[in-house]
Amino acid sequence: MMFPRRLIVAFLAVVLAASIAETQSAKVSVEAVGMTVSDMDRAVEFYSALTFQKVSDLEVFGDGFEHLEGVFGARMRIVRMKLGNEFLDLTQYLAPPGRPIPIDSRSNDLWFQHVAIVVRDMDEAFQRLRALKVKFVSTAPQTLPPSIKAAAGIKAFYFRDPDEHNLEIIYFPPGKGDPRWQEKTDKLFLGIDHTAIGISNTEASLKFYRDLIGLRKVGESENFGTEQEHLNQVFGAHLRITGMRGDSGPGVEFLEYLTPRDGRTRPTDVHANDIVHWQTMIATDDVEALAKRLRHAHVGFVSPGIVAMPKDKAGFSKGALVSDPDGHNVLLIQR
Repeated sequence: MMFPRRLIVAFLAVVLAASIAETQSAKVSVEAVGMTVSDMDRAVEFYSALTFQKVSDLEVFGDGFEHLEGVFGARMRIVRMKLGNEFLDLTQYLAPPGRPIPIDSRSNDLWFQHVAIVVRDMDEAFQRLRALKVKFVSTAPQTLPPSIKAAAGIKAFYFRDPDEHNLEIIYFPPGKGDPRWQEKTDKLFLGIDHTAIGISNTEASLKFYRDLIGLRKVGESENFGTEQEHLNQVFGAHLRITGMRGDSGPGVEFLEYLTPRDGRTRPTDVHANDIVHWQTMIATDDVEALAKRLRHAHVGFVSPGIVAMPKDKAGFSKGALVSDPDGHNVLLIQR
């Protein structure tokens, strides 16, 4: 039986509209940002110096954790740290240990990820970092110029933690960023504004994070010039930057390098116990429906599927670890 082309097109349009409506109606929030560390005590000491507070400290193992993270025989120590309203999850694999971050990693490599820590005063925060003898990425704190309208006046500085994870401190002038960053306070380090990820194609990332996951696009900017180059420590840096947000939690920011285009792709053999591994935890009220939508879109799963978890240990009842178009990992959870 042959169907008229217009009926097929109409049917596909209805299916697409229903899928988009389902995505937009589901509640999604960025619960936490996680990273793998090699020495938990050292990591906790470092982040405590940035005034993060320890919330929990657990040692876990078992089939659920192995299947969720895709690491056989995993035994992990997981520490949740809090700054402001946001959470940073640190995970050390007691067994089996993974590999260090490539020593020649650059900001335009597609495994790049960082968290942006908001500060009340950039000069004071920079001096605090110098006292801690952090490893620099940026030449110095940079103030983005008026020519970059969406980011004019924002001050930022890239540095690294003891495991070579990239971090950023960022200052928002009045009228920029979340209004809560302008509230009067004596605290120097205020919270996590976003996690940023290196990507190869903005449209592909929008399809994943917006159309499938359900985050919303909240802003876009094209950044270039000497300030951006010295911030990223990449000569000729010209970026398309896109901000995404859920119903709550820090944002997810795309960093697509329009130039230079020599950033390396994420190795396919990276596992959750490797120190280069980050995972953005996204909570939803129906992880089964979300996983089904991702399967239909041929998204890569690290977990074999939805994994039932011991809620008293994991903090959620079920979840799955998936990969975005560039290999960044997203941990989908349902409490």
